[in-house]
Amino acid sequence: VQLVESGGGLVQAGGSLRLSCGDSGRAFKNYAIGWFRQPPGKEREFVASITWGGNRYYGDSVKGRFTVSRDDDKIMTYLEMTSLKTEDTGVYFCAAGIHGSPYPGAYESWGQGTQVTVSS
Repeated sequence: VQLVESGGGLVQAGGSLRLSCGDSGRAFKNYAIGWFRQPPGKEREFVASITWGGNRYYGDSVKGRFTVSRDDDKIMTYLEMTSLKTEDTGVYFCAAGIHGSPYPGAYESWGQGTQVTVSS
């Protein structure tokens, strides 16, 4: 699994962004994909995950605002982010694991990250 994120950028509070995560290694459909973020000066935190069976899980701070999805034919996972807040700022990572765990240690492969900055 070789993950690459894209779609980050600068957006105003209240706006939307869609992040994408692709797998150049093409083993994608056998894994759960998790999304994590690391705000400046803080630890990496769970955002959302989607299992190979399509079950979705979300961190409390993004429930109702973010939606995770996957397209196994295109070997892509998406994180649709709406009603963005300044506290959503950080580097966003996708990761591949066996379960849709909220713990970073449960994931074995990580992308390089993409920066999301939400301005007030």
